[in-house]
Amino acid sequence: MRRFRQFIITVFILSAGFAGQIHAETGFDPGFSGIKIKINRLTIPYREFGIFLLPSEIVSIEIVRSDDDQQTIYLVDSDRIVKNGGFNRWSWQAPVEKGSYQLLFLDKDGALKTKLNIFVMIPFYKAAKGYLNGYKIGVYPEISFDEQGSYKLPAGFIEVTESNRQVLIAPHFRLEQFLCKQDSHFPKYVVLKEQLLLKLELILQAVNREGYACSGLEIMSGYRTPYYNELIGNVKYSFHVWGGAADIFIDETPKDGLMDDLNRDGAINYLDAGILFDIVDEMHKAFPEKELVGGLARYKRSQVHGPFIHVDVRGFRARWGP
Repeated sequence: MRRFRQFIITVFILSAGFAGQIHAETGFDPGFSGIKIKINRLTIPYREFGIFLLPSEIVSIEIVRSDDDQQTIYLVDSDRIVKNGGFNRWSWQAPVEKGSYQLLFLDKDGALKTKLNIFVMIPFYKAAKGYLNGYKIGVYPEISFDEQGSYKLPAGFIEVTESNRQVLIAPHFRLEQFLCKQDSHFPKYVVLKEQLLLKLELILQAVNREGYACSGLEIMSGYRTPYYNELIGNVKYSFHVWGGAADIFIDETPKDGLMDDLNRDGAINYLDAGILFDIVDEMHKAFPEKELVGGLARYKRSQVHGPFIHVDVRGFRARWGP
C-alpha cells in the first residue's frame, strides 16, 4: 500500500463564487467543488475528474478560482514531490509506472474539495503491430485528416481493469462507459480526451436547465479501436477512434435502453433526438474554448438502436445527418 504525503499550499484567490450548484426544477447536482483547478490547459471545476498522462509527464497545477477569497488548500499526493512554480502555481510529475493514482485537494478543515483520478497511460508506440497486451487495436492512419492536428496519433492508451473500470472520470461518468464494444477480456484499452468529459458534463447541465430531469447521459458508443471501427463499417476518420466522440441519449423514465419521449407525443423517434440536438447546438454558440467545439449529428431509430445524437470535440464545427 502506498503511503500518502501531505503538502500544504496556501492559496489567495482574487475572484470568488460559483453559480448554479443545484438546478431547482430537476434537483440535478452538477458536482462543482467550490474551487477551479487548472492542470495544463484544462480547467476542472468538479469534485472528481480524470486526468490522462504519460509516464513521468510533468504537469502544471494552478488554483484559478475559489468560493473563498482566502483559504488554505492541502494537496495530498502519493509519494510525489510537488514543486512550487510561483504564486498559486505548482508542478507535478506523474509516476513512471502505468496505473491509477490520485491527487486530493482538501480545505483547511480537512474536507475533500476535489479528487483528481490520474491514469498513467501506456505510450502509443507500445501497441506493436496493432495489438496491446493481446488486445486488438488495429492501425491508426499516419496522415492527419485536418490541418489543425485534431487527428494526430494518440499519446497513449488507458489500461482498464476489473478494479478501475468503475472509477469516476467526471461527476456523472465512469471509465467503463467509454470502452470499445469489441469482445475481449480485461485488461482493455481506451483512448479518451478530457475535453469530451467536460463537454458531456456541460450538456448534462444544459439538459437539466431546460427542465429535462436527467441524472446521467447514456453513452451508446464511446471509444472505438481502428480495428472495431472498420469492422462495423464506419468511416476511417471517425473521431470515436481518437477518443473524442460519444453517441448519447437520455434514458431516465423508464430505464429501457432507449431515448426518452422528450416531447411527450407518445412516440420515441427522431423528434426526441432533435430536442437534444438543439440543446447542444445552442451550447456551441457560447463555447469560449475551441477545444470543446466539434461535430454534432442526430440519428433516427433503427432495428438495432433508438434515436441518438453524436457529439465530439474535434476543434471545429461539423454537422451531418438527415
